[in-house]
Amino acid sequence: MACFLAPLAEAIVVSAIKGLVGNKKSAADVVAESKDTGKTVSIKQKLGWLQNMLYGGSALLAIEHIYHGEVVLYPPFLTAMRNPADVPEMLHEIATVGVGMAVLVTAVWGIAVGLSSILKGKNQNLIEGKA
Repeated sequence: MACFLAPLAEAIVVSAIKGLVGNKKSAADVVAESKDTGKTVSIKQKLGWLQNMLYGGSALLAIEHIYHGEVVLYPPFLTAMRNPADVPEMLHEIATVGVGMAVLVTAVWGIAVGLSSILKGKNQNLIEGKA
């Protein structure tokens, strides 16, 4: 019914965090720091991966729900909200399925970030000749 709302909410929070990370320093500081460590740019880029995964998944789920008639393009938008008896079922779905999907996407993102860090470290060792 509305399980896409949980990943969408997380995507909005990630967007806000990404904006704060990007605006925390001036452009000159970010460029200088990225030349030294690469951390500021990579953190923003990795948050962008999570942001894209969450927005993309939410959009696909919303399209699927529109196709099945669970979401309509006129108020109240969610067909479960027409009947007050269906609202608890909708909230239960958001709390279980939606949160579960958001957690799974975040876990997959965390694994991807961990693997990229490991591979970056191995590549750096090869470049420096420490193999």
